[in-house]
Amino acid sequence: MKRSRGTGSRCHWPEDYSLPLGGGRKPRGAGGGGMEAVEEPGNLSGVQHIILVLSGKGGVGKSTISTELALALRHAGKKVGILDVDLCGPSVPRMLQAQGCAVHQCDSGWVPVFVDQEQSVALMSVGFLLETPDEAVVWRGPKKNALIKQFVSDVAWGELDFLVVDTPPGTSDEHLSAVEALRPYRPLGTVLVTTPQAVSVGDVRRELTFCRKMGLRVIGIVENMSGFVCPHCAECTNLFSTGGGEELARHAGVPFLGSVPLDPQLARSLEEGRDFIQEFPKSPAFPALASIARKILDRAQARGPD
Repeated sequence: MKRSRGTGSRCHWPEDYSLPLGGGRKPRGAGGGGMEAVEEPGNLSGVQHIILVLSGKGGVGKSTISTELALALRHAGKKVGILDVDLCGPSVPRMLQAQGCAVHQCDSGWVPVFVDQEQSVALMSVGFLLETPDEAVVWRGPKKNALIKQFVSDVAWGELDFLVVDTPPGTSDEHLSAVEALRPYRPLGTVLVTTPQAVSVGDVRRELTFCRKMGLRVIGIVENMSGFVCPHCAECTNLFSTGGGEELARHAGVPFLGSVPLDPQLARSLEEGRDFIQEFPKSPAFPALASIARKILDRAQARGPD
């Protein structure tokens, strides 16, 4: 792996990026040998709300929901960060047209990649540390866990309203490491993503059990790929079964955040790294995504800043 200067067209670097935030344990006083180590504010101390996006299985559109949620929050006037801890499948850089960007250093650690001129959306991903886009991350658990902990402690996010954490599928070592590293910062909760089919809903039921065992609040469940929207007549056809996510939410006693249909415009915008929320307000998927973001904003407002 390397950290070299990238050429991504949507990478925006501040001319002078310096944060008064510490990272990890440091001795009290410079050069004070033998002095007691104290805990200083970490690089997440300026983040108001942390949201983990989870799924019981791969291929349900978890990174899609993470990306579009971040963009919807940005268009609601919020400053947002995305932490992509899906180490073996880092797809968020492409979805935000940030592939090929580099990770820079500042006094407080790694500087995230800013994907817009206003620097209202920041992103950190293992995809920025790979030699080539085709390089595979062939790591055992301890090395993955170490990088996740380093992402949590060493990325200089600055002041953020929301940090959206895109996780890999399942309930494995990476999830335990992320939850343990983020627990001191009191995450707002988790958003669980499923598709309508029973096999996916069953996996998300296990994800709910994981959240309960880890003491994580469940903000709600999103049913993705809920019907196909015809690009010609805009009629929505249920290619899979429907309502599985809503039924699971009702059975589990957690909020149902909404259903997002399959939409060719959404798929195309992700492939091309475009801002779907800004460019396709008339898409059938737009009101669903906007409603999900609004419910999360309401939840965050009810809780208040930490």
